Amino acid sequence: MALHFLVESSSGSAVGDIVSLTGAEAKHAAVVRRLRVGEAVTVGDGAGVWLTGVAEEVSPSRVDVRVEQRSEHPAPSPRIVLVQALAKGDRDELAVQAACELGVDEIVPWQAGRSISRWEGAKAVKGRERWATIVREAAKQAHRAWVPEVTDPASTAQLAERAAAQRVLLLDPTASVRLSEIEPDGRDLVLVVGPEGGISDDELRRLSDAGAERVLLGDTVLRTSTAGPAAIAVLSVALGRW
Repeated sequence: MALHFLVESSSGSAVGDIVSLTGAEAKHAAVVRRLRVGEAVTVGDGAGVWLTGVAEEVSPSRVDVRVEQRSEHPAPSPRIVLVQALAKGDRDELAVQAACELGVDEIVPWQAGRSISRWEGAKAVKGRERWATIVREAAKQAHRAWVPEVTDPASTAQLAERAAAQRVLLLDPTASVRLSEIEPDGRDLVLVVGPEGGISDDELRRLSDAGAERVLLGDTVLRTSTAGPAAIAVLSVALGRW
């Protein structure tokens, strides 16, 4: 399989044009991935444009790719959105990485009541940027035409507002309806995953009252790092993506 790279400025490129990788992307291609002149390469802009070409010049500071084919992929619809509670260590980051590889379309950091990790002030900005970097790299690894957006951190009140307008699914080990029984209805599917201690009773009640549905993922309780990706796999089958 051809190596894949992201260049936001590639959206206007046509067959026959040269697309150049520079900076960290060029260094990664030349030094880490050991790209060679004449090798096939794919380049995307993260927003649906997909270019196929051949490397014509390769150096750690610049990689030139001659475009041979161009296609545009429509944005997925309905979308799968992951609301991932902040978690200690790197468990939330592991969830974000796997979710992107499995096809999530948007990621929302959630400052849940039982989240041990707290994003406040400059830490919130740094945390979102860190997640966005993880998502970008995971999207390249998975050869995705669309790079998921990582939004600003959301509060429980903001999730309740979202539940009034979108189909929000709360992963709850006490729920009676299985996630695998959910029938897509055309609306975006918003998965809410709690932190290590789970979603609190108050949060469950508040979000349920706003219209969210409680769903059971399985008979066992998964870590916060694996619950979201597992649920995304289930929904990908229901949506016919897999």
